[in-house]
Parts: sequence; C-alpha cells; structure tokens
Amino acid sequence: MRWRDLPSLSSLRAFDATARCGSFAEAGRQLNVTHAAVTQAVRGLETELGVALVQRAGRTVGLT
Repeated sequence: MRWRDLPSLSSLRAFDATARCGSFAEAGRQLNVTHAAVTQAVRGLETELGVALVQRAGRTVGLT
C-alpha cells in the first residue's frame, strides 16, 4: 500500500471525533474547529472511500 493512497489524517480525526461524539457540533468543539469544517472533512472522506460513513438525522449522526 502506498502512503499517498491513504486518507488524510485530519479527515480521519474528524470522522473519529464525530463517531465518538455523535454530532458534528460536538466533534468540532473537541477539535477546536467549526462544525462545518468537520462536516466537510467527513463528507470528503466519504467521497474518497466511496461509501457512506455516517447517517445524518437532524442534529445527530449515527454510524452506518
């Protein structure tokens, strides 16, 4: 496996924080970024991997 083929560490951190917290807003608070930045990072990771990682439901998210 080539290092360039791996997802970015920041997008993986955003996904990890989202998975642990259950919301983009709380993940943003933990990472000291906006919830929009976390959402965009997770969306980019989903696009890069080609799978849906979270299921959005109002203000909360769940893992797929």
